[in-house]
Amino acid sequence: MNYLKQTTQDYYQILTRMNKRQFIQQVVNLGMVVCSALMIWRGLMAVTDSESPIVVVLSGSMEPGFSRGDLLLLTLYDSEPYKVGDVIVFKVEGREIPIVHRILRRHSGVGNDFFLLTKGDNNQVDDRGLYSQGQQWLERRHLMGRAKGFLPYVGMVTIIMNDYPYVKFLLIGFLGLMVLTNKE
Repeated sequence: MNYLKQTTQDYYQILTRMNKRQFIQQVVNLGMVVCSALMIWRGLMAVTDSESPIVVVLSGSMEPGFSRGDLLLLTLYDSEPYKVGDVIVFKVEGREIPIVHRILRRHSGVGNDFFLLTKGDNNQVDDRGLYSQGQQWLERRHLMGRAKGFLPYVGMVTIIMNDYPYVKFLLIGFLGLMVLTNKE
């Protein structure tokens, strides 16, 4: 506890010793870091054609293939047909959180239309119970992307920050303080 108190006092002293110009420069640096992250995200969106090119597996419904906390890399290219066995991420009306499951059945419709039925690898039944009331199949408009790769457990940071919001605020505050007090 003394270490935390001493560190906080050290950062406070650094901030109070800065002149106005140095402080503004550090705030601009922080803004550039945030803008860079947003530009990278937008670039990934453009390259993958997906509104969310990276998602975190939030439940154990896809085990043993994907575990809770795995980070999935998605694409949403129309040129690649969806087939049985593909892992997709979809969003249904009435649910805020996207779902990561495997295609169980695929039916072709008129033209380029298709209908998909999904199921979690660790679930006993298909996902019709998760879909909106009266919905039997997923359509193109429900899809967010197809899993192309994954990084095991990298998304646990996101899960921890969502489960314990104070951790998120502490981490963001600490990172902001580090940028503001950096002398370079």
